[in-house]
Amino acid sequence: MTGKIILCDCAGSQRLDADAIEAGGFTCSRVHTALCTREITKAARFLTEPDVTIACGQEQAVFEDLAAELGVEAPGFVDLRDRAGWSEEGAKAGPKMAALVAESQLPSARSQSFDVISEGVCLVTGPARAALPMAEMLAESLAVTVVLTDEAEPPMDRRFDCVRGSIRRLSGALGGFSVEIDGFQELEPGGRGEFAFAPPRDGAESECDIVIDVTGDTSLVPAPQKRDGYLRADPRDPLALSRLAFNAVQLVGTFEKPLYVRLDQSLCAHSRAGQTGCSNCLDICPTGAILPDGDHVAIDPAICAGCGACAALCPSTAITYDDPPLSHLVSRLQVLAGTYSSAAGSAPRLLVHEKHGAEMIRLSARFGRGLPADVIPFELEVISGFGHAEMLAALALGFSDVTILLAPTTERDALIRESALCEAIAGSSRVILLDESDPDRMSDALYAAETQANIGKPILPLGNRRQIARLSAQALNRSAEAPLPLPENAPYGAVVVDTDACTLCLSCVSLCPSGALMDNPDMPQLRFQEDACLQCGLCRNICPEDAITLEPRLDLSEAALTQRILNEEEPFACIECGSLFGVKSTIERVMEKLSGTHPMFATTAQARMILMCDNCRVNAQFQSDDNPFKGKERPRPRTTDDYLNARRDH
Repeated sequence: MTGKIILCDCAGSQRLDADAIEAGGFTCSRVHTALCTREITKAARFLTEPDVTIACGQEQAVFEDLAAELGVEAPGFVDLRDRAGWSEEGAKAGPKMAALVAESQLPSARSQSFDVISEGVCLVTGPARAALPMAEMLAESLAVTVVLTDEAEPPMDRRFDCVRGSIRRLSGALGGFSVEIDGFQELEPGGRGEFAFAPPRDGAESECDIVIDVTGDTSLVPAPQKRDGYLRADPRDPLALSRLAFNAVQLVGTFEKPLYVRLDQSLCAHSRAGQTGCSNCLDICPTGAILPDGDHVAIDPAICAGCGACAALCPSTAITYDDPPLSHLVSRLQVLAGTYSSAAGSAPRLLVHEKHGAEMIRLSARFGRGLPADVIPFELEVISGFGHAEMLAALALGFSDVTILLAPTTERDALIRESALCEAIAGSSRVILLDESDPDRMSDALYAAETQANIGKPILPLGNRRQIARLSAQALNRSAEAPLPLPENAPYGAVVVDTDACTLCLSCVSLCPSGALMDNPDMPQLRFQEDACLQCGLCRNICPEDAITLEPRLDLSEAALTQRILNEEEPFACIECGSLFGVKSTIERVMEKLSGTHPMFATTAQARMILMCDNCRVNAQFQSDDNPFKGKERPRPRTTDDYLNARRDH
């Protein structure tokens, strides 16, 4: 690693271990005391050097302005004070400081995005007492249409349009809302006297860029706080309405929206042949951005709010989180754990948090105990997508446990499921969901937690989420001799077949989306590769004999990577040519039920066809008296002589 770390002890309020930081592969300046004030000229000299990182997060704006004045590139920044130095154990935080510095040097992940264009077409809906004042405030800035939900008289103000009705359906997001209105009544402005409304009609449709909901009723969309362009407020709160109007005016222009997740429909295990299998993403999505689309699902990127829960629960990796991608997240974990170890640290603990957690850490550092020296903070934009694969990877890379600091707005359903799955694989007390909104109680909980030993030699996590989870699980369970039992709805497991009920119809094979179930073209066999099984349930749902059950478990042995036979029977030999076809027990059962009883197989010759392969059955049918392929005798081709003879006869 290259670059220079500029250290400042913030007026002597923290101890910075330059030797530990340099053990992580960096060059450090001497420790300064007031780079942002009295020693600002020294900071200016440092800014003219290449690859400089200033160990201060609080005064980042000061140093960026200074770089702009000097006409040089802004430096990098890393916060060591709040996350390490200001702590009861700050004197022991050298390895953590080295790890945080190393992480700050990683290049940022590149995220894809798309443009959202809003031209300011705004729909305001609610009772007249709230909707009309809102429209009056916005009329000069936006193209406003009001949908009144009560029987109030229409306004005389023609700066905005006004209709009456109730919104039956609202879909879309900023720049692309679609609205369906029942009881729709247009304003009739012609004539003398008060305006009036036209007769009502249902099913009116319209489009707009922004929707302002001041009805005070249930939200028109799920998770309204996550829907771009949908603004709502209590109509009884004037301050909230004013703030809403201010925010609405800002929603005009072209905006970049990240493409949070990526979908590979070929891997989706949602349904096959009308049978529903996995619906994890549909059930967990808080915004309704995911909908069924034939045998697969479809994701509306305009509605997606990027919580990542769908990617965490997707058993097949058809949905992957892309902001940032898994590889970047794992690289950060690897650098943190590796640098901490190289700086003579042992058994670090990981604290995963969002921006809310970062503020709690800052408050605890300034006014409380701060973080323990062995707790490494790991900030993400959202933590609800931090699934079992990421948790297992952190443990396998050398962290002794993973604590996830929940925020009041965190989507928790996926985290609860994924943490339970991780604990079933890695052992209890390895994953903690910390639900604290008080900085002091957060610190107390972290200091009181028992530190566990890590697994020893870290692994190199490569591949997709399933592959990383398997590699990590093997590292965490080196002495496991039997498959690990897992909770219900786990994405790993076995297919158990009742061989007495199974007829080897192989309908399960044709529907298996991952190829975990296979047939043998040469023998009546049902084969299975456990590592590929998604536990989606399609095979269980399609089985006509109810012979299939699912067993959630994780087999870490090499046997899970090979094919094994779940059921097999003796094939039947064709009575004509001797070639093998079908299943002997099935052919005999059909023969027993149909021979001599069914009109199509009443005679011995007809019944014998049941015992023939496809080719022999066609040949026998063709040669029979009631051959369905038999037609009239083919006419002789007419030649030129025939034509001339016919003319001569006439």
